[in-house]
Amino acid sequence: MDEHRVGLIPILRVTWAKRGKRPRVVARPRYEWLWLAGFVHPESGRTSWWIVPTLNAQVMSAMLAAFAEEQEVGREKRILLMLDGAGWHSGGEVKCPEGIDLLPMPPYSPELQPAEHLWELCDEPLANRSFTSLAELEATLSQRCCELGEQTEIIRSTTCFHWWPKDTDTSTV
Repeated sequence: MDEHRVGLIPILRVTWAKRGKRPRVVARPRYEWLWLAGFVHPESGRTSWWIVPTLNAQVMSAMLAAFAEEQEVGREKRILLMLDGAGWHSGGEVKCPEGIDLLPMPPYSPELQPAEHLWELCDEPLANRSFTSLAELEATLSQRCCELGEQTEIIRSTTCFHWWPKDTDTSTV
């Protein structure tokens, strides 16, 4: 699991243009944000997405509870969830539901986090675009998450590292 902040500041990327033509990107930066949280099972490529207006311990607790309900975890089914060192992932304020065990990653090691590699895929429809509102941004991001949810092979190729432990039961996210 990882989270990604996206907002009304454009994501600028290199683009192709005809010879002699300069590409133009309309940019009207504003400092408003949404957070995209992604849960991924690297071996199967299955994902679960949450778009939230802010991130803190209470929102993290609510996401974990909703994820646990979605995945039907409990005494019979357990999920080990890798997290980075963000402040809202730990501490007494985060309430972790039964069936989910949180595994903190070593500090300064984003290369170990499979979910970190989801963001380049999520940013594709956002690149070189200027959104008029957070609602428009959220609609585009929601559509992209739905598309990626069906593209499990692309997700798998991006997140399942050669050294990732192989799971015999791929029925979980």
